[in-house]
Amino acid sequence: MEKICVIGLGYIGLPTSVMFANHGKKVHGVDVNASVVAQINKKEITIEENGLEERLITAVDSGNFTASTTPVEADVFIIAVPSPINEDKSANLKYVQDATRSILPYVKKGDLVILESTVPPRTVQDIMIPILKESDLEIGVDLFVSHSPERVIPGHVFEELVNNSRIVGGVNQESSQMTADLYRTFVKGEIFITNATTAEMVKVIENTYRDVNIAFANELAKISENIGVNVWEAISLANHHPRVNIHQPGPGVGGHCIAVDPWFLVELDKQNAEIINLARKTNDGMPEFTAKMVQDICAQESIHNPKVAVLGLSFKADIDDMRESPSLDVLNHLAELNIKTVAYDPHIHEMKLDNQTNNLSDAVTHSDLIVVLTAHSEFKELDPNELANMVRSKIILDTKNCLDRQKWESAGFRVRLLGDAAGKSI
Repeated sequence: MEKICVIGLGYIGLPTSVMFANHGKKVHGVDVNASVVAQINKKEITIEENGLEERLITAVDSGNFTASTTPVEADVFIIAVPSPINEDKSANLKYVQDATRSILPYVKKGDLVILESTVPPRTVQDIMIPILKESDLEIGVDLFVSHSPERVIPGHVFEELVNNSRIVGGVNQESSQMTADLYRTFVKGEIFITNATTAEMVKVIENTYRDVNIAFANELAKISENIGVNVWEAISLANHHPRVNIHQPGPGVGGHCIAVDPWFLVELDKQNAEIINLARKTNDGMPEFTAKMVQDICAQESIHNPKVAVLGLSFKADIDDMRESPSLDVLNHLAELNIKTVAYDPHIHEMKLDNQTNNLSDAVTHSDLIVVLTAHSEFKELDPNELANMVRSKIILDTKNCLDRQKWESAGFRVRLLGDAAGKSI
């Protein structure tokens, strides 16, 4: 298994490719986006990830990593393509189907096909295997197939690729063993072997657990505002109990996993996925809740035709990933309320929104309210005294509890915190 073909060069496929290449494997990456391929071949990163640029340069310069828009013959095919949801919240597996079909002309006897994408349970059995059978290779005898879902967090991908434990689920024992042996090229964490459908279920469970936990925190935030409690303090104290680990509330849940994967279980068995379904609706409702907080603050202050500076577009701190970001939904709800916004994110350099700026002062100058939606390090380090001279009204809404409240209040700002009754009647 010396030659690997990776289908999909996004947030998972590209880091995985360079890891294998820099550990001695010959890797050919494939992406349907020709501009992405061109950039990669020029050793230019297409996504923001700590350590990616230098690793990509090393991989390309070594001759171990190449990229194109079409697959090549290999010993291993790794599919790492998106698995989004449709507007009706059903799973969209078109990318998985297309990627699987794209390798049919290239697979041969003895090859291994690995799906890394997070997918609904039974995707390997019901979607991939029927396509792979068109190769006329016997699955599990001539062609080996497994699911090994990624378990990394943006911003720490390379550290977690190496150190996190890994789930490997093959269609048979030989498929699992081949997959485990391959990942031991660089994985130092423990590798757990199961079957393909269980591996699919494990990854969806992991993300659904986090989604349900966050929904619980968001419900606590709403209750706390109504009864005069700071939910952040209450959760922190509750988490000192040895068997309690409550996540944090916020303006919504984003990313390619937590905001998406629970819907897979709802679609598969809606009757029994009642808590999961409610959690998804709770978290999907937080952007509208946040927008109404903005509207209420403006009404309390008798601010008409306000300008709101929205800080943070990515779904998570210190990355450039906007997939399923709740910030975008907050902006949409504010627009529906006829509230003018200017959005700024220091990690999103490409102007993707009409109301976006790449300059903090453009967003903040003459604003009536600053809303922090992403806990970027840059926002934590802002000097409120400098911003005080730019704004029209010294009011800030912190939805992530990431600001030094005392510092901002010392600069004359009135700080409103999501999930905290204090300051509710500012």
